[in-house]
Amino acid sequence: MICVPVMAESSREAVRMMKRGFASAEMVELRLDRISCPSLPALMKVRKGSLLVTNRRREEGGFFEGSEKDRVNLLAQAVNLGAEYVDLEASTGKRWIGHLKSEIEGRGAVTRLVISHHDFQRTPSWNGLVKRLDACRAYGAYAVKIVTFAESVDDNLRLMRLIPRSLAQGQPIIAFCMGPLGRISRLLAPALGSFITYASLRKGAESAPGQFTVAEMREIMPLIGSNHFRPPRPFETGDSAPRRRVRSGAADTYLPRDVAARPSRNQEQ
Repeated sequence: MICVPVMAESSREAVRMMKRGFASAEMVELRLDRISCPSLPALMKVRKGSLLVTNRRREEGGFFEGSEKDRVNLLAQAVNLGAEYVDLEASTGKRWIGHLKSEIEGRGAVTRLVISHHDFQRTPSWNGLVKRLDACRAYGAYAVKIVTFAESVDDNLRLMRLIPRSLAQGQPIIAFCMGPLGRISRLLAPALGSFITYASLRKGAESAPGQFTVAEMREIMPLIGSNHFRPPRPFETGDSAPRRRVRSGAADTYLPRDVAARPSRNQEQ
């Protein structure tokens, strides 16, 4: 699923960008941390598809300058207004994550929580990545998001291994690398089962380094099969989700059947 990030400095500008975003993609991410005094009721009325609301903390690349209480309460307001998804960093901690989860449950769990982790400096070792995945999963969110900065092409391959690992555990995941050397991961991730890939409306409107535009993604994704993956539905997560065992080096990997059943390049020839 392509998601268009909206990083506007005013609610009026955000409305314009959201309309363009929904005309171009299935989902829009509304970055509240960039907007001065956001008018959430007015912004929520614009949505014509799935809306992901984020209020990114400064420690993970955001712009919000208020307290953690105020930051999380804006997300809680989005939940009460019916946002489909909200994104909150794992580094926020148990107290405020628990507060937001209570708000979600109080509204009948209509909104789905994404627990995220961002590393703008590097891509950790494999063991480090697994620890971050497990830490995010421990909060019991609908999806986890692990994003790192690629210092080499190998960093992409290491991070991409998290996707089948997470899916095998019944956990929807968003994972890719930022930066010029991480661009390839933004194309590979959807093909492997990453549930969202982010793309900007135009050049110069990127919310993170290495982002493609929506037009570029629409052109490239069909060529590598990325537009054929259907992310797991909520009732397909967990032990009941259909899996197929796939040999991958020294370890076995379990992939969703619609990914694992695809023919290899040799088989296609």
